Amino acid sequence: MTVGVVRGRRGRQRAAGAVLSTALLCVGAVACGGSDDKSDNAGESGRTQSRSQVTDVITAAYKKTSAAKSAKVKMTMSTPPGEMGKAMGGAGEMKMTGVMGWDPTVMDVTVSGSALTEGDPEAPEKVRMLWSDNVMYMDMGAKAAKDMDGKRWVKMDLNAIAKQAGDDKLAKQMTGGLDSMNQDPAQQLAMLLDSPNLKHLGSAKVDGAQTQRYKGRLTVKEMMESNDGLKDLLSKSEREQLFKNVEKSGIKGYDTEVWVNEDDYPVRMDIDIKTPEGTVKTSQTFSDYGSATKVTPPQAGDTFDMMKMFEELGKLGKGGSGGGTDSAF
Repeated sequence: MTVGVVRGRRGRQRAAGAVLSTALLCVGAVACGGSDDKSDNAGESGRTQSRSQVTDVITAAYKKTSAAKSAKVKMTMSTPPGEMGKAMGGAGEMKMTGVMGWDPTVMDVTVSGSALTEGDPEAPEKVRMLWSDNVMYMDMGAKAAKDMDGKRWVKMDLNAIAKQAGDDKLAKQMTGGLDSMNQDPAQQLAMLLDSPNLKHLGSAKVDGAQTQRYKGRLTVKEMMESNDGLKDLLSKSEREQLFKNVEKSGIKGYDTEVWVNEDDYPVRMDIDIKTPEGTVKTSQTFSDYGSATKVTPPQAGDTFDMMKMFEELGKLGKGGSGGGTDSAF
């Protein structure tokens, strides 16, 4: 294999690895969606509501949020070091701001934070991520563009990747995964309704607005049973295996707090996942429900197709013109 081919291949491998790790982080940030500050005035209590009243409020919030289909979002997620940090793509803090929509999934967000560069100092410090028609586009920055024909945008069509692999089951999981990846506030509220200990914590102000604060806890098993998306993606035996794997990780459950304003919209949602290595904290604030979420993909001339990169690495892995049998990764 010639020196030029080797360098080109290494560049492609480096770019592919950076893209995949960044995609994992971005997807993790979107899918999990805390800080220790629970509100501007968390001590303000007010009259506690009964369980039936709580159910009515959260149900109303679910209906309003489902109908809105989109909102502006700001999110902060912190992940402790250790195995959990590795599983999420990197420990540290992640921030996300932008607009996201659900039913169908669409988004235009910017992800930043120490978790992006924790495992790779060459990784971009921030990534703009677009999601449209089940395809993700990521602006990987000028450094990555050097290994991608000068193109800083990467296109990842996971459906196409799965189909190219010839795995119908994987393709189905990818399709379902794209639909359920965006854990929008409506889905979170629906799962919160299944919490057996859902309760009202009183009134509180969030960004100056009066809200009512609620909290519920779901065990791993309860969460999985509430998540209809898992039933579409995985067989019963696969769900049982996933449950066992999560149990082995030491995760006991999910604590969710939500602040609902006077218009029945959730304006803040915190999710804490306690692990033996520390707590994964996610805090999201929502505003401007019903905001326009039309996403315009980058020009094809500015985009590097990840599928083509995989195909190219596969050919290079066969030794190119100079022999050799190294694999692409």
